[in-house]
Amino acid sequence: MRFFNVAGPMDPEVHYTIPPLSRVPLRRIEELVERRAYFVLHAPRQTGKTTLLGALREHLNERGWRCTYASCEDAAAAAGDLGAAARAILAAIASDAATVLGDDTLWKILPSAFDDIGPLGGFRQALGRWSEQSGEERLVVLLDEIDVMADPETVRLLNQVRSGFTHRPRRFPRSIVFCGLRDVQDYSGPADIPFNIVRKSLRLGDFSRSEVEELLGQHTEETGQRFAPEAVEEIWNATAGQPWLVNALADQTCFEDEAGRDRTREIGVEAVEAARERLFRERPSHIRHLEERLTDPRVRRVIEPVVAGRVAFLASGNDHSYVRDLGFVKAKGPLEIANPIYRDAIPRILFAGSEHWMSGGAASSRRPDGGLDVAGLLAAFRQVFREDSEAWSENFLFREAAPHVLLQAFWQRAVKGGGRIVREYGLGRARTDLLVEWRRDDGGTQRFVVECRVRRERDDLETVIREGVAQTAAYLDRCGAEEGHLLVVDEDEGKTWDEKIFQRALAARRASAPGSEPAWEVTPDDDTTETRSISVWGM
Repeated sequence: MRFFNVAGPMDPEVHYTIPPLSRVPLRRIEELVERRAYFVLHAPRQTGKTTLLGALREHLNERGWRCTYASCEDAAAAAGDLGAAARAILAAIASDAATVLGDDTLWKILPSAFDDIGPLGGFRQALGRWSEQSGEERLVVLLDEIDVMADPETVRLLNQVRSGFTHRPRRFPRSIVFCGLRDVQDYSGPADIPFNIVRKSLRLGDFSRSEVEELLGQHTEETGQRFAPEAVEEIWNATAGQPWLVNALADQTCFEDEAGRDRTREIGVEAVEAARERLFRERPSHIRHLEERLTDPRVRRVIEPVVAGRVAFLASGNDHSYVRDLGFVKAKGPLEIANPIYRDAIPRILFAGSEHWMSGGAASSRRPDGGLDVAGLLAAFRQVFREDSEAWSENFLFREAAPHVLLQAFWQRAVKGGGRIVREYGLGRARTDLLVEWRRDDGGTQRFVVECRVRRERDDLETVIREGVAQTAAYLDRCGAEEGHLLVVDEDEGKTWDEKIFQRALAARRASAPGSEPAWEVTPDDDTTETRSISVWGM
């Protein structure tokens, strides 16, 4: 039996595997090698880079190239010592060349490669002598984890590659593939020595919908255990195809969950939702990596305005590129969090360890039918926010997004064990939309929308309310929820809390023509057209 892999490179004999070479433009890679090109292959963590490089090495060697693979991980321990870092990488190349190609030339060169020229040229010297003495013009080197070293060492190493580039293929490798989280061209070096020898930068993407179905189908084919169509849809929607997340949810449902180990039992959507919650509780390395990176100022400058719905501010183009390379936001299109699991994880991470600010406010309030008393909970949240938000947000990493995160944390705790939250960030609109789903005692589902908007001192309050009501009504209509609530957080420091607190019941009507993009507007009380009722909570 094979398994879903959540640790290390794929082994097709052990793991359900999407053929790695099918995920990249293989013909284009072959053409680049033929043209003596140096190029980049980059992707976020746990996307399948190392597995791909192993398959690529085998593929190129089968076609007559002399291809070796080396990870730069050992060089990370030599941060600050360029010579030690270079020797560690060369030793990894030499070991692979001896094992895979039966070529021990580089091992023989290594002891004296740094004698005459030292660490600033030893890497170039060794690769040059290896190419020259082996008489090969078909040497291809795959350098994995190129960005694990501290940037100065990486830049100095790349400069040595640059100086050897013009001597290929007789006195330097014909082609070098640089693989890591980031494009090596993003590393900063001396302005007068640009790293301009890279011909192409390729990105390994996430799984497509069909690849997710294929991966899950391999399990069904081998074990007979089916994934319900709704479960497949949930895995795809929750992960947006991120390979590790897809494998993790499938592994949880089929191997970690005791009920799921019964191969006669179909994997349903409830099992996927439960698996998703276990990932948050267990905090595997993939989630911890996101947690650690949120403290990076470059990441914070992008993610904070996204969470606060204010993308137009702060983040630079370089920051955007960096965070896209990390895989935290989508690789293409508008700037938004890469997938719903990351959207869930970010506020949970930011609020972790601060639940005491919720004391007495987040206990679920039940109606007689087992549904949630949403108005009662929102009143409790407003009181918690009034009493504790200022002290809590003073030490909060993402201060601009504090109201949005606090609201999400409150509802996360309120529905714990009995429902779920779907988060959407209103990009550029200073808002966060929450769709809360709660399972009632009668087996039905209560669905309601909570939107949070922040009113800055320069904003007109009535305009914020009108826009917020229209947007809440549109979201309510789109997701088919039963009730909608708009929270308006007033950041005017000149107002007292009593002045900020109010409650209104407003209605919105559809303002667009049938068949066009839905648009909503606040309607007068005597309007007889179809409307949506929205409760507005000032705070």
